[in-house]
Amino acid sequence: MLNETQLWAIFNGTVVTIEIAIVAIIFGAIFGVLVALGRISKNKLANGLSWFYIWFFRGTPLLLQLFIIYYAIPIIYLDATGMTFEINPMICAFVAFSLNSTAYLAEIIRAAIESIDGGQMEAAKALGMSYRQAMTKIVIPQTYKRLVAPVGNEFILLLKDTSLVSTIALFDLLRTVKTMASADGNWIYYVYAAAIYLFLTTIIQVVFDKMEVKLGVYER
Repeated sequence: MLNETQLWAIFNGTVVTIEIAIVAIIFGAIFGVLVALGRISKNKLANGLSWFYIWFFRGTPLLLQLFIIYYAIPIIYLDATGMTFEINPMICAFVAFSLNSTAYLAEIIRAAIESIDGGQMEAAKALGMSYRQAMTKIVIPQTYKRLVAPVGNEFILLLKDTSLVSTIALFDLLRTVKTMASADGNWIYYVYAAAIYLFLTTIIQVVFDKMEVKLGVYER
């Protein structure tokens, strides 16, 4: 059985895990829309920058991105200015996971937008709407149902990938139970962690399934 100290440690580790995943999915969705719009833009600069962003963050490991922000940037800053500074591990995790999530969600959003019949945009323009108005009022709202499942999957992946933050001195759920297991030589702590991960991912799956069904009502 877990004592009170261990229970609080696991609780705090779980909170860290949830916080990182939630912040990443929120900022990833917000900036993902912008990057997706840049990706489908006819403006060559916006299109090129969006393509490069997605190419880099999808093509490099999330762990490497964490290391670049947490370890490499302070070294670069020291070499350039001769001064040192420390990055808060939690802020580093928020930034790295959000940047990574943005790249994946941008592609998900782009695919959803491009799946909408082009006639929708033409009809909106015929009504006198600008491109921005057509996208925000006509095209993007029609993508919501198509986005629910893949965004839910991305949320679940982010939740599980938070285990990587143990490499930058953060005690998430997995690192917490790993430390307990190493101290006691007891494998049961890993079972507790598995149960919590399964519980959290199940909640996410159920919530997004219900959202998909609810949004699907308007398409029937």
